Amino acid sequence: MITGRFPGYFYDKNRRQARNNATSVNIAEVSDLVYETSLPAYLKEAGYELVLGGKQHFPAPLHPERLGFRILTEDGRDELAEKAAQFIRQPQSKPYFLMVSIVNPHDICYMAIRDFADSLSLLRLQQNASAALENLDNALRIPEGIDRDTFFNTYCPPLPPNFDIQEDEAKAISVFLDRDPRSFRRRAREEYTEEQWRMHRWAYARLTEMADRQVQVILDALRESGQEKNTLVIFSSDHGENDGSHRLEHKNVLYEESVKIPFAAMWKGQIKPGQVDSLHLVSLGLDLLPTVGDYAGVAAVADARGKSLRPLFEGKKTTWRESLGIEGEISRAVLHANGLKYIRYDAAGFEERLMDLNKDRYETTHFTNDPLYQQGLEEMRQLFENDWFEGF
Repeated sequence: MITGRFPGYFYDKNRRQARNNATSVNIAEVSDLVYETSLPAYLKEAGYELVLGGKQHFPAPLHPERLGFRILTEDGRDELAEKAAQFIRQPQSKPYFLMVSIVNPHDICYMAIRDFADSLSLLRLQQNASAALENLDNALRIPEGIDRDTFFNTYCPPLPPNFDIQEDEAKAISVFLDRDPRSFRRRAREEYTEEQWRMHRWAYARLTEMADRQVQVILDALRESGQEKNTLVIFSSDHGENDGSHRLEHKNVLYEESVKIPFAAMWKGQIKPGQVDSLHLVSLGLDLLPTVGDYAGVAAVADARGKSLRPLFEGKKTTWRESLGIEGEISRAVLHANGLKYIRYDAAGFEERLMDLNKDRYETTHFTNDPLYQQGLEEMRQLFENDWFEGF
C-alpha cells in the first residue's frame, strides 16, 4: 500500500522474491525510485503531514519514521483509536495524512495457533500475545443468559456454503498446510469439529465488532472536529480470512474469502452516500497510491497499472481494467470482469485452476479441464503472462 507495488516487486536479503510475511519483513533495500514514488514521498511533495499509528509490518528500509511518518502509538487497539481521535480533534496547521492501522479482527489467527501449540509454543504465546489472546477469549464467549443449545441454534453462524474442500484441490495447498512452523493449519483442517469451525466464525465476527467500535471513535472525533467536509476517509483491510471455507482458516490461499476485502470511502459533500460498486476490479495495493495522490493534487504513479478510484467514488464514467492480478504465498491469480478466475500455483510444481465465479461462486470445483472452457482458459493464461506476471 505504501509503495503502490506488488510484494513480488521486492526481494529479501537472500534474494527471495517477497511472497509472504517472512520475506517481506526481510527486504534488505529498496531503490531510490521506490522512495521517490512512494505514497509518503508524493504526500510530502503536496505539503501533507504524515502520521501513523497501530500495527506495523514494515521492512527496515520502509520503516514509517524513515519515510517521514510521526508515530502516534504502536498499539493497534483501543489506545490507537483514542490517540487518533485526540490528534484529529487538535487544530492542524497543515493538511495531514493519518494512517490508522487497527489490528483486529486479526486476533482470530491465534485460535488455531493456540489450539495446536505445544507447551513451549503456548508459553511463548502467553508471554508475547497476551492482549491478542485476551481479545480472542472475550470473542469466544457465549453471551450471558443464553444456554448452549439456543446459542448454536439461533446465534452462532452456520458453516459456510463451501465448507467442503474444493474438488480436485491443488496439491500446493497441501504443501502450504504443512509448512513449518504453520502445521496448525493442517491440524485445524483435519481435527476441528463442525462446532469448533462455527465458534471460529462467531469469534471472527465479534473481533470485527471490536474494530467497528474503534473506527466509530475515530469517526466521532472527525465529526466533532468540524472537518468532516474537508476530509477524505478510506476504510480497507490488508487481506481476508478463509473463515471455514474449504475447511481453511488464515489467509494466503487465493480463494475469494481470502482475497476479497472491504473498501469504502467517505467524504461528506463530495462522495454520494450509499453507493455500492460491484462492477469494477480494484486492488488496494496498486490503487490506493494514485487515489490518495489524486485527491492530494499530485499525479502519483508507482506501478503504471494502478488507477485512481476517484471517478468511481464520485460516480463518474471512466475507462477501467477488465482484469486484475493477485499475489499470494503459493500462487498468483488473475480475475476477469466476466467472472473467470485463473490461479497458477508453484509450491508443488506447476498447477493451474480455472474457476467461473458466475457459475460456481463458492469455488467448490474448477473448470480447468472442461472442453467448454478451453478458450477462456487460454485467454486467462495470456492475461496472466502478458499483463500481470510475466515470467512466472
